[in-house]
Amino acid sequence: MKKLAFMCAALVAMAAPAWADGDAEAGAKVFLKCKTCHENEKGVNRVGPTLKGVVGRKTATVEGFKYSDAMAKKGADGQVWDEPTLTVYLKDPKAMVPGTKMSFPGLKDDADIANVIAYLKAHP
Repeated sequence: MKKLAFMCAALVAMAAPAWADGDAEAGAKVFLKCKTCHENEKGVNRVGPTLKGVVGRKTATVEGFKYSDAMAKKGADGQVWDEPTLTVYLKDPKAMVPGTKMSFPGLKDDADIANVIAYLKAHP
């Protein structure tokens, strides 16, 4: 039994780096959940700001979009949408930014999060 548990743990450990890198093609499908409120085109804001170029962008800096006070404060404090920050935010937006206007409950699957980030990186 211990041998089986060890083998399972080893398989999970080997798979984790693949999830961390994400799959942009799979991420395009996950991004459909985001398209209700966001576009990935420059200058196209909807209910939420455009996500074009979001990876590496300072928080709350899309021109022409009215952010919540809570999100604007994150930007003023210097937060940048890097991969670790996006990972935490996409898991539970309201926990990371209490007061955000984003009503989306978050992505619960770590692979989905990695994939959507890979998609956003592949379409900067």
